[in-house]
Amino acid sequence: VPGHQPRHLQGFAFRSATMRLDATVLRFLEDDHFRVMTAIEQGMKNHELVPTPLIERIANLRCGGTRKILGILCKYKLVVHESAVYDGFKLVYLGYDYLALHTFLKRKTIASLGSQIGKGKESDCYVCCDDDGNKRILKLHRLGRTSFQNVTNKRDYFHAKGKRRGASWLYLSKLSAQKEYEYMTNLFEQDFPVPTPIDQNRHAVLMSIAPGYTLANIIKCEHPEKVYESCLDIVIRLARHGKIHCDMNEFNLMVDDDEKVTLIDFPQMIATNHRNAPTYFQRDVQCLHDYFAKKYGILYNFQ
Repeated sequence: VPGHQPRHLQGFAFRSATMRLDATVLRFLEDDHFRVMTAIEQGMKNHELVPTPLIERIANLRCGGTRKILGILCKYKLVVHESAVYDGFKLVYLGYDYLALHTFLKRKTIASLGSQIGKGKESDCYVCCDDDGNKRILKLHRLGRTSFQNVTNKRDYFHAKGKRRGASWLYLSKLSAQKEYEYMTNLFEQDFPVPTPIDQNRHAVLMSIAPGYTLANIIKCEHPEKVYESCLDIVIRLARHGKIHCDMNEFNLMVDDDEKVTLIDFPQMIATNHRNAPTYFQRDVQCLHDYFAKKYGILYNFQ
């Protein structure tokens, strides 16, 4: 029914004019639609393309209708249908986004979704709010983009014992989000200057808004030496706590009006017992050195 909004989505605000993730379709989806998408997600653990009969068995809808729902999901571009080898379906990132949003809605950690505020080589970030109007950041991991398809060779947790080989990019994005949330939670509990972790589901991480602006977008710091020392202090504290950030640059450091620094972006972090930890630690320090030397003429001797 046009304009109908399922009970579990009543009160949810949708905005789509300025973002790639079009959440307006959520208002037309019922529990059975999510049940079918979840069935495809489960089937993709062992199938690149999930056969239609398997989807029907996993979904196990009371009155049938799985094939009709699959047609609707294809219409909204939440799943893809292929029949070259055999008839089957697979989730795409938009469908995975909807499954994560649906979970956050049921957990009441998200009440409204705003516009996209950032796009990186491996993630998209959106503003959202809870029931009390508190703004939060929703980060959606999107591994597999052309510029980042060698990720499986760079991230050690993709090769950990028990992880599926030949897994889809959706599954790898889920692993990336899980690791980022775990590291962020651990750092937050140890009083590091990081966003507050709020929730995580599938490839999505929900966190507080980091105050300030990225260091790369700040035209000029009033006290660049102070900011530089704060950044170095974070690198050293991380190492003392057994962690290396591995991507310490001006795009992953937020600086507020009081020149306090907040660290963001954690899926690439490693432990100090990693075989390449010294190299990554030196690279983090060198990145900071190069940035502040080039922009502010600050030179430190680390010998």
